[in-house]
Amino acid sequence: MNDDFINLIEPTPHLKSKKCKLIALAIRVFLQFTTPLIGILVWYLYDYFAAIAALLLSFIIMGIIRSKLRNSVIPPSQREYHYNDDGIAKWYSAKMLCREE
Repeated sequence: MNDDFINLIEPTPHLKSKKCKLIALAIRVFLQFTTPLIGILVWYLYDYFAAIAALLLSFIIMGIIRSKLRNSVIPPSQREYHYNDDGIAKWYSAKMLCREE
């Protein structure tokens, strides 16, 4: 028998208040749409060569922000699981911003 799995200690938190759900939605939208928005904005203001450079740079910066958010709130034993932007936003909102729940 192969025991190469990771035990799930905590499930992804469920947010109860509307304020916490709104904060999680704002974080998720920020993580998902900042990179293409920066690329389109730079393309509109300058040209497509600068837009490609800005897109690559924002992709790297958003990856760093995403990993910092993810590693600051998800328990160390669960960091090997894949979390999408919605999961990261829910974890961060529940652990850092909405502690009253």
